[in-house]
Amino acid sequence: MLELKHVSFEVSDEKEQKDIIRDISLTIDEKKFVVITGPNGGGKSTLAKLIVGIEHPTSGRIYFDGEDITDKSITERANMGISFAFQQPVRFKGIQVLDLLRMASGKRLNASDACEYLSEVGLCAKDYINREVNASLSGGELKRIEIATVLARGTRLSVFDEPEAGIDLWSFQNLIQVFERMQERTGDGSILIISHQERILNIADEIIVIGDGQIIRQGAREEVLPQLLGTASAVDVCNKFYQGGKQS
Repeated sequence: MLELKHVSFEVSDEKEQKDIIRDISLTIDEKKFVVITGPNGGGKSTLAKLIVGIEHPTSGRIYFDGEDITDKSITERANMGISFAFQQPVRFKGIQVLDLLRMASGKRLNASDACEYLSEVGLCAKDYINREVNASLSGGELKRIEIATVLARGTRLSVFDEPEAGIDLWSFQNLIQVFERMQERTGDGSILIISHQERILNIADEIIVIGDGQIIRQGAREEVLPQLLGTASAVDVCNKFYQGGKQS
């Protein structure tokens, strides 16, 4: 489904050039639930942005369903079947939730259909269907609405950047169930999530650990997760794990 070949990404300022992603090669197969984790600042979110087309690699190629998409725009990738949910959802002043869901699905959804997607993410549909996607909504509400739009799209590859950010405990528990249901009905599609959360890591098929712009570990959850557990937080785990991986 998705293949990255020797992908690198660097940024430059007046003082120096910094490598954010360094020669990453990986494959994400069909029908997989993959979680990318690792220390803060390791390049996880940048990698997601390279996949969906927000950033363009300095070198290397990206393939989706065998087609080279390296030079394709965000819109072209979206039309091919790639969705992206931001860590900080975008607000759309003047656009109602119903309209947003209709645009996401590409169909003339009726209110009943739209309400089903909102209900899936734990929102009372009648309270939100006609709300504007603006500053009147909390970060957690926006996050859940954004996830509902990804559900409405039903794409081949759904990419989420730290979907738990800004989500309260009840919503987070519901979020896990949303991903589990998505995993069950994606058909030949796949889910890719950037996360530190153990409960999300625990439902993954595969885990990729990234630090300092490189892949440190990659494998089945049963192989990688036990190595990440045992300390107070996943961020601490990944930082320690990275240091160990760097020395080996």
